Amino acid sequence: MNRFPRRLTAAAAVAFSLLSVSSAWAADRLAAADASMLKDIAQANMAEVETGKLALGKSTNAEIRKFAQMMVDDHSKGLADVKTLASAKGTELPDGPGPMHKTVALEFKALSGELFNSRYVKQAGVGDHEATEKLLKKTQAEAKDADLKALAGKMLPIVQGHLKHARELATRTAGK
Repeated sequence: MNRFPRRLTAAAAVAFSLLSVSSAWAADRLAAADASMLKDIAQANMAEVETGKLALGKSTNAEIRKFAQMMVDDHSKGLADVKTLASAKGTELPDGPGPMHKTVALEFKALSGELFNSRYVKQAGVGDHEATEKLLKKTQAEAKDADLKALAGKMLPIVQGHLKHARELATRTAGK
């Protein structure tokens, strides 16, 4: 015969159920280092979208505008993937690019013509993609979370393609 009242047993069952759910949810959360890498990846994507939109508004060079549109499209998709993973892992993302990218965006806003084109391709095209490639490789090598590693693996070839394109674009537009 059960020594506990039926109501207490039901309450214990609910408490156990809640404990199980919260333990499973906590197991899905990212370690601090992984969460930091995910936030950095988010900010890199945000910066590329922001500077790409700026280039679409400022540049009259068709090649640069095409590249900028590709940055907006591809990095918006990448950011959506990052947001999905962050939501699944209970990680809060920043609401915009980091301070360094904000400073660069302010510099870009002050430039125009060929000076803008040159700086955009060198900084947002080549420089930022080199940094993002390094971040994604680091994430693949050091992240503990398999989903985060998979996301980095999915994004890496896209970023490498952007980097190759940016380097070619920098060479073609260097003398203009």
